[in-house]
Amino acid sequence: MFIWVVGLNHRTAPVEIREKLAFPRYVLPEALKSLKELPDIAGAVILSTCNRTEVYFVTSEPEQAIRETKDFLSRRCEEELSLLDKYLYTYSSYEAVRHLFRVASGLDSMILGEAQVLGQVAEAYDIARANDATHPVLNTLFQQAISTGKRVRTETRINHNTVSVSYAAVELARQVFGSLEGRTVLVIGAGKMSTLAARYLRDNGVTTVLVSNRSYERAKALAQTIGGQAVRLDNLEDILPQADIVISCTAASHYILHPEQVARARKGRENTPLMLIDIAVPRDIDPAVGDLPGVKLFDIDDLQQVVLNNLEERQKAAQKAEGIIAEEVENFFQWLGSLSVVPTIVALKKKAEAIKEAELRRAFNRLGSPSPREKKIIGTLANSIVNQLLHDVVVNLKQAVFKPQGHLYVEALQELFGLEVKEEQDTGDLRCRADGR
Repeated sequence: MFIWVVGLNHRTAPVEIREKLAFPRYVLPEALKSLKELPDIAGAVILSTCNRTEVYFVTSEPEQAIRETKDFLSRRCEEELSLLDKYLYTYSSYEAVRHLFRVASGLDSMILGEAQVLGQVAEAYDIARANDATHPVLNTLFQQAISTGKRVRTETRINHNTVSVSYAAVELARQVFGSLEGRTVLVIGAGKMSTLAARYLRDNGVTTVLVSNRSYERAKALAQTIGGQAVRLDNLEDILPQADIVISCTAASHYILHPEQVARARKGRENTPLMLIDIAVPRDIDPAVGDLPGVKLFDIDDLQQVVLNNLEERQKAAQKAEGIIAEEVENFFQWLGSLSVVPTIVALKKKAEAIKEAELRRAFNRLGSPSPREKKIIGTLANSIVNQLLHDVVVNLKQAVFKPQGHLYVEALQELFGLEVKEEQDTGDLRCRADGR
C-alpha cells in the first residue's frame, strides 16, 4: 500500500479558496463514505481546519487514486479541477508521512508550534475511524503522528506561551489602536478560538467584552467566565454601535455581517474607527464591509505578518523538533517495511520452491528413469541455484526495511514477481505506544 496526501493550506491557497474546500464536522461522515467508495482508495482521513484541507489515503493504484481524490475535492468546492489544481500539493510515501508529523507537531502551522492543530489531527482520525474509513496502515500512521506531536511539545516546549490565531488577532488590534484599555470589543462566536480571543482581550486591558453567539446560553457561559456581557445574535445590528473592535469566528456557512447592516449601525459614526477581524473559515464578514468609511476589515490571511513576529525561540525549538520528527518517520517506515517483508520473503520462497519442483518433475520425466543418486545430484543442483539466486534478494530486502522508503522495495518485489502477499494487520505495538492520549 502507498501512502499519499492531497491538499492545500494557507501557503498555497487564499482564504476564498480554502473556505470553499472546508469540511465542517457534520459533513465529514458522508464525505468519508464517498471517499472510501472510490474504487482505488483503500482508506482515508480528511483533515480540515481554518488553514488547511488535506486528504490522507492509502492505495495500491496511486495514479488513479490521486485523480479520484482531486475530482472529489473539485466537486466539493464546485470549481474546475484546472483551477483548483494550481493550489493543491501532492506528497507520497516518505514526504507524506513527514508532512503529517510536522502538521501534528505544529511546524506547518501559520503560527509555529501552535497547539490546537494536534487536537484537530486527533479529531480527524477519530472521526474517520468511527466511520470505518481508515485502514490499518493509516491507523498506525495517525496514532504515531499524534504521539510525535506530543513528544515534540514535551521535549522542545515549542508551544510554551504559544501564539494562537486568536492571540494574533488581539495583537493586530493592539497594533491598530495602541492600548486596548477603555475599548469595547464584540466577540461573535463562543467556540475555542473566540474563547481564547476573549480571554486575551481581557488580559490586555479591554474594559468591556460583549459576547454574541447563535446559542445565547453558550454566549452567557463564555461571558460569565471572562466577566463580559452576553448579547443575542439577533440584536447584532443594535449592538455594533457600541463596539470599537469586532472579532468574529463562527461555524456559519454564510456571511453573518453584510455591508448594509454595518452601514446602518454606523450611521452618524462614520468618523469613529471600527476594526473587524474575521478569523472564521468560511468567512463570517462580507469583504465589501471593508470598503465602508472608517472601517478596517482583516481576515485570517492578514494575520500572517503578525505571526511572523517574535519567532526566534520557536524556530530554535523547531530545529530540535525536526530531529525528533526524522527519528519518528524512520521508526514508522521500519514498521511499514517489516509489516510485509516477512510475508513477502515467504511468498517468494514458496513461489521459487513451486517452480523448482515443477521443473524437476519435468526434467525427471524427460530423463526416463534416473537413479536415486542422479535425482539427488540434480535436486541438490536445483536447490543450490534457487538458494543462491534468492540469497542476496532476501538479505537486501531485510536491510531495506531500515531505509526511509524500504517498503517500496517490498512492493516492487511483489509486483515484479507477481507475488500474492497477505500483509500483517496487527498494529498493536505502535497503537499502544501512540494512543496514550
